[in-house]
Amino acid sequence: MDRKTLVNHIRHRKSCLCVGLDTDPSKIPAGMDVLSFNKAIIDATRDYCVAYKPNLAFYEVLGAKGWDILAETVEYIGKEHFTIADAKRGDIGNTSGYYAKTFFETYGFDSVTVAPYMGKDSVEPFLGHPEKWAIVLALTSNAGAFDFETLMAENKPIYKHVLEKCSSWGTSENTMYVVGATRAEQLSEIRAIVPDHFLLVPGVGAQGGNLEEVMRFGMNEDVGLLINASRSILYASSGNDFAAATSAEARSMQQVMANFIS
Repeated sequence: MDRKTLVNHIRHRKSCLCVGLDTDPSKIPAGMDVLSFNKAIIDATRDYCVAYKPNLAFYEVLGAKGWDILAETVEYIGKEHFTIADAKRGDIGNTSGYYAKTFFETYGFDSVTVAPYMGKDSVEPFLGHPEKWAIVLALTSNAGAFDFETLMAENKPIYKHVLEKCSSWGTSENTMYVVGATRAEQLSEIRAIVPDHFLLVPGVGAQGGNLEEVMRFGMNEDVGLLINASRSILYASSGNDFAAATSAEARSMQQVMANFIS
């Protein structure tokens, strides 16, 4: 999906919501399988979101069956929503190139999350596929982000070096950045470095990020945000009403977003 199409979907739905499909078999309703649960979640949310983000760990753990479920999930999402393979790949050379082919060609994802800490040759292979995106980890929402990402180097935190360096490898048409919602106060500084790029923002919902603050400080002229919610949407209810509860939670987030999107 190219940038223009993504922006059109955001404006049409007045939403920049991304639903994280981190489907934990131990948390879904009794008697359901992962694929059936995913389809129910997609049916309940597709009117209120613009993207879906399966976390690969929840599928890889199931072995060969998990990869089949992943493929069927992506096919069920269809082409009207942006898809993110949350794989966090970060190797080099041919290996990185084959990771890109795996997710872009074999499984048909629009984008894949990439760890940049092995340098340009760990990111560049993802940038040569038309209308596909590398989503580079910059400032994540986990507690361990303070171990490396915020350390000072040459008078600025490492994540700012990542933003500056990676923005010279790709463009705002094929590169996004992960910026955690729990760091919303830093979004203005980040926008000064990458004013035109899309940001994938996890941490809203179960991790406590403030949705309105993210919209206020993170938007650019094209909205420029994909705000992810996983647990707060997937597990809005553990009962038989889970789909209705999921739909209500997604709609609630979309309504907040609609106040900011024209």
